[in-house]
Order: sequence, then structure tokens, then C-alpha cells
Amino acid sequence: MLWDKIKKSELSRDTLWMLMGHGAQLPIRAVYFVLIARWLGAEGYGAFIGVTALVSVLAPFASMGSGNILIKHVARDRSEFSRYWGRTLLLTWFSGIVLTLATVVLAHFILPRSIPLMLVITVSIADLLFLSILNVCAQAFQGFERLSMTSFLLILPNATRLLALIVLILLKKPTPLDLGYLYLISTGVAFLVGGYLVTRELGRPSYSGRVLDGEVREGLYFSVALCSTTIFNDIDKTMLTRLATLQAAGIYAAAYRLVDVAFIPVRSLISASYARFFRSGAQGMRGTLALVAKLLPFAAGYGLASSLVLFLCAPLLPYIFGREFKEATDALRWLSLLPFLKVLHYFPANALTGAGFQGLRSSLLVGTAFFNISLNLWLIPLYSWRGSAWASLLSDGLYAVIIWAAAVWKLRCCPTVALANQEK
Repeated sequence: MLWDKIKKSELSRDTLWMLMGHGAQLPIRAVYFVLIARWLGAEGYGAFIGVTALVSVLAPFASMGSGNILIKHVARDRSEFSRYWGRTLLLTWFSGIVLTLATVVLAHFILPRSIPLMLVITVSIADLLFLSILNVCAQAFQGFERLSMTSFLLILPNATRLLALIVLILLKKPTPLDLGYLYLISTGVAFLVGGYLVTRELGRPSYSGRVLDGEVREGLYFSVALCSTTIFNDIDKTMLTRLATLQAAGIYAAAYRLVDVAFIPVRSLISASYARFFRSGAQGMRGTLALVAKLLPFAAGYGLASSLVLFLCAPLLPYIFGREFKEATDALRWLSLLPFLKVLHYFPANALTGAGFQGLRSSLLVGTAFFNISLNLWLIPLYSWRGSAWASLLSDGLYAVIIWAAAVWKLRCCPTVALANQEK
């Protein structure tokens, strides 16, 4: 009976596809990084992770948010695909090349000289060019609400990297530079597959009109929002290694990983409904908040239930991660409310985006990210990982309050007017 309902509901099917896509990435990534750590050793692993971490700081700007602009237009008019697909490819190639060069320059000042420059170059090309274009390929299918293909393209680079690593390990003991070359080749293979599938299934790009038009600013809002989200969710783990101890960072990170796992079903629903927010945004905030009203009760119910399960199951952590993670039980109980808080702010935030207020959303997210950093700077030296937990709870709670306030404000001042390229 339940399966029959899922088959009849397009949104349920899309959510299931995205759940498979997000869920399958977790075990693949876990095996991949465990193998790297075991075969490269601590020094080699540190070199590789140091480079990928530097690249990840710039990665949100690799496509300049053009994939989100593509989704917005295709969700409203599919005949616009070729034009916006060509624009997206040009912007992603241009920004990816510029950011690759910037990463090489930054690496000279930030990373130790013991790390080979070629490792920086290979990882930068892989993530800032090939992976960025593969991600916008996934967004192209998302715009057409073909979430099975989006899910496949999310899994693909993780699978090719893991397969290539296993082959390399069978042939020889890898060095960090070996892994860099392999990382580039395996990501390039996934990129070629993604580009072929988009061309075959959706169509070829067209290159007409200006590329750097007025929507570049809106695209940058998406990039800033993604960068701020990365800071919002992950900066505390880095700060713990600096301001507390590596053990505290490990305890906190282990607990937070389970929060991320618990949030996967909601994240899948968010991805599956993303194009619908742009379509509903044609009627302004009234349209997008009507969609929120349909989705939020189910997501909030799940978020509250998952928070309760995390709290009750926290004592199992030492059995999963080992005895040295005994303190992670308390950390997970502190963080157990986060899935519910994240539900409360993701949906009104998408309502603002769908109605054309991405700039407002990005501004509020940047402000909350700075608030989170300030709290961590104050609380971590005093309370270690407990300070980070407090900072996360306060930041997510504050963001939920202000994003709802912003949504209600925009509903009152312009309920039915969608602003595609202008902020009011």
C-alpha cells in the first residue's frame, strides 16, 4: 500500500531517488578515506587532506551559482535549457580556471613546501573544473525534475574515485602525488560521463547573448550562501583543532556525523522539491510559502523524531567508533536537537530563494556564519567541544527565527510578486 502511494506521488519518488543519492555517498566516502589513511599514513594523509581542504574553501564559487540559475529558468520554462546550459558551462569553465590559478598561488603561502605543487594542481583541476561541471550536470537534470539521473551523478565521482584507488592499491603502495593523479583521472572520467548524459538526454548548449549579465549577481548570492553554509556547518571542527584538542575535535566530529546521517531524508526532500520552489516562486512568497505549508509538517515531524532517536541512542557511539569516543555520547545528546532546528530554517530559506530573494537569504546566512564563528572563538577555549555544541544550537536556532521573520516580512510587503533579478 505504501509503495503504491510512493509510485503515484512524483515528489515521493523524487525524494526517494535523492535519498538513494545522498545515502550512497556516505559509505563510499567512508571507505575511500579509510583506505587513504591506512595506505598513505599520517603524513601523506595530512598532505592530501590539507590540499582538498584548501580547494573546498573556494569550490562554492566554481560555478558562480549558475547551476541554480539554470534550475530556476528550466523549472519555469524547459525551452530555455539550451541557452542557460551554454551560459552555465562558460561561466563554470571560466571561474574554475581562475580559481585553480588562485589556489596554486594561495598554496604557496598557506601549505607547507613539502607538499608537491603538482598535487595542488591535480586536485584543483579535479574539483574546481571537472567536479564543478559534473555538479551542474546534476543540476541540469534537477531542473527537469529527473532526480534519478541527479542521484546517479552525485554518486558517480565518489564511485570512480574509490574504484580507481582500489586498483592503484592492488598495483603499488600509493604516494600522495600518485593519489593526486588518480583523483584527477577518476574525476575526469565521471565528468565525461556526466557531460555525455546531459547532451544525450537534455540537449546541446547554445551560446547566444551576454554571459556576464545581470543574473551573475544573483548567481554569486548562491555561491556566497553555499560558502556560508560550509562555514556554518564545518568551521567549528577546524576551530576545535586549533583552540582545543584533536581528541575534542574527533569526539565532536563523530557526533556531528550522525546528525548529518539523520538529516539525509530531509536533505533528500529538500533536493527533490528545490525546482518546485522556483516554479511556485512565479507567484511570489505566497506561492513558495504555500509549498512550505505542504512539506514542513512531514519534515518537522521526522526532524523531531530523529532528534529523539539520536538522544536515546547516543550511548551506542562507543560501540561504533571505539572506547576512546566514550565522551561522544554526551556530545551527541547535546547536538541531538539539530535535525529539528535545521528543518525549521531550510524550508523558509528555500521559499525566499524560489521567490527571488536569494540575496536576502545569503545576507542572513553570512551574518549567522559570523555569529557562529564569534561564539566558537569565545566558547571553545572555555568549554572545548561543549562550547561548539552551544554555538551550533544557538546559531541554528537564531537562523531559524530570522529566516522565518524575513519570509513573513516579504510575504506582507510583496506577497504575489516574484523578483527574478531585483531585490526589494
